[in-house]
Amino acid sequence: MGRGTCSLALDKVQRRVLLRLLGVNSIFANTVFAAPIQDMKEPEVLRTIKLASGVRIQDIVEGQGQEALEGDTIEFNYVCRRSNGYFVHSTVDQFSGESSPVILTLNGEQIIRGLQEVLVGMKVGGKRRALIPPSLGYISDTLQPIPEEFGPRRSLLSHAKEPLIFEVQLLKVL
Repeated sequence: MGRGTCSLALDKVQRRVLLRLLGVNSIFANTVFAAPIQDMKEPEVLRTIKLASGVRIQDIVEGQGQEALEGDTIEFNYVCRRSNGYFVHSTVDQFSGESSPVILTLNGEQIIRGLQEVLVGMKVGGKRRALIPPSLGYISDTLQPIPEEFGPRRSLLSHAKEPLIFEVQLLKVL
């Protein structure tokens, strides 16, 4: 009787050891025979450029056409938001897709200074997003672009001491 119990206990121990070894070996075998792991591709991140004036610019699409220079008259579309994301105005209707682009001269007299810095150097077809500090924004209520509708114009001018986010698309250099 003592002899049978000992061999039974020995069988259980050997079975446990055998099962553990099989489990460990299968883990190692899977890693050895598995397909090699491919390197993860880095996501494309839009880089932000900070100009000396404090304007931050992201090139979303680099244009292929003529470059806008200081003094040029240009045609462009824009979306303006406050820094908290609140929508203020757009020249493109979000439902129909129709646009009523703005035509301005890049001379620093009629356009807000921060937006001029964003547009100078852009190529036709390009799109940029910019964070414009209040000191380069609507420091005067005569500066363009300004919405024609009362509500957006009031919202823009009453928050003139806040940064603005502009998304612009250069359509033409005239």
